[in-house]
Amino acid sequence: MEQSEPGPRLVHTVTDGVATAVISNPAKRNAMTAAMWRALPELLGRLEADASVRALVLTGEGPTFCAGADISSLREPGESPQDLAVRAEEALAAFAKPTVAAVRGYCVGGGCQLAAACDLRFAETDALFGVTPAKLGIVYPSSSTRRLVSLVGPSAAKYLLFSGELIDTERALRTGLVDEVLPPGELGKRVAEFTRVVATRSQLTQAAAKEFATGRTDRDAYWQAQAHGGGDTTEGIAAFLERRAPHFTWTV
Repeated sequence: MEQSEPGPRLVHTVTDGVATAVISNPAKRNAMTAAMWRALPELLGRLEADASVRALVLTGEGPTFCAGADISSLREPGESPQDLAVRAEEALAAFAKPTVAAVRGYCVGGGCQLAAACDLRFAETDALFGVTPAKLGIVYPSSSTRRLVSLVGPSAAKYLLFSGELIDTERALRTGLVDEVLPPGELGKRVAEFTRVVATRSQLTQAAAKEFATGRTDRDAYWQAQAHGGGDTTEGIAAFLERRAPHFTWTV
């Protein structure tokens, strides 16, 4: 694990092609400070550039994912905490490799904003989700609102935004905010199992799918050219016919 001084910080490990980024501020339920918001895009840039990284897991230290922004930082001079949060969220959404949020406990405010920016969200049964700007009189960013609507639909997004109330994993799963719910103690094992599988699959397929899923329509020819010249398609078909595991070589 990356070493750093005690205090609010982001730490990470890379194991078998999977990077795990940990939000660490346990004294405040892993609330994100301004420095942590600033550090996340830089960390994501390094991990994306690392050819050994094929997937990313975002999680929180201990029993909480992230309780949002550190409210005390809202009064600090300098760049708006909301602008910092949006920049971090957009960097996470743009990460070119598959991303999974592993959620325990509270996933609220800016924490939910980050989880929603991941490709997938796996949660333990006792997790709680909330989008809480209405409790502070804050206008939720338009990009974040659109992302939330794309996940849960307009009605569920309005419920979360209008009320600021927390919802449990049953409702989160039903609305599409969560993809899998695991019993207590099983989240880490399941996420590790899933991301190990993802790390063996074609990055070409994954990267193209991530772009297409955002609605981008101007890169079809590019991805067809990558498929014809990148080698993964040939390798995948050959491995299937030879009944062996494929060795994909295309990288982001």
